Amino acid sequence: MQLDVVNNQNEKVGAVDVRDDVFGGRVNTEIIWESVVRANAAARRGTAATKNRALVSGSGKKPWRQKGTGRARVGSIRNPLWRHGGTVFGPQPRSYEYQLPKKVERGALRAALAQKMKDGALVVVDQLVADAIKTKAAAEMLKRLGVSGKAVLVDVALDENLERSVRNMRGIAIVQSRRLTARDVMDATQVVATRGALEKLQEALA
Repeated sequence: MQLDVVNNQNEKVGAVDVRDDVFGGRVNTEIIWESVVRANAAARRGTAATKNRALVSGSGKKPWRQKGTGRARVGSIRNPLWRHGGTVFGPQPRSYEYQLPKKVERGALRAALAQKMKDGALVVVDQLVADAIKTKAAAEMLKRLGVSGKAVLVDVALDENLERSVRNMRGIAIVQSRRLTARDVMDATQVVATRGALEKLQEALA
């Protein structure tokens, strides 16, 4: 299978071979889901917290004597059973991140890219560079390439001018090919990759 390679003016300048053993066959949506869920979990801030009986404000004095009042025994007004008392087993700041096997992550990225190819949402360009740091120029380039809405730009080494030009464009992300994940691909409507980036991905995912 071959994909057309275009320049920044959307003019065909060549073609690149796409290996069927890498991006062909059935798209495994289950492992894409697993990879996306893992990435979402890793991105969680995990800052939810509640105060236990040691942290809530209030005296530590015993409200009344243990026996003889006719009331239930109690040792502190910070008791979790009382109003304004501490919370038992409440959430504490933590990381939700976990790891998946490397084969699963590679398979998910392979399946995500294969889905974009089948949908015709993959654009291959010869290079992704900008002459100057100008958001307007970067937006015009993407428009010529037929990119609208959310998109991810993939290159082996990021061009600093282009990276700074698109960083305040809503829905546009630019990622190095070695850092690309299935979540990046599935979160975008279109994927714009350089010829070099696509070749590197094929080598890594073979």
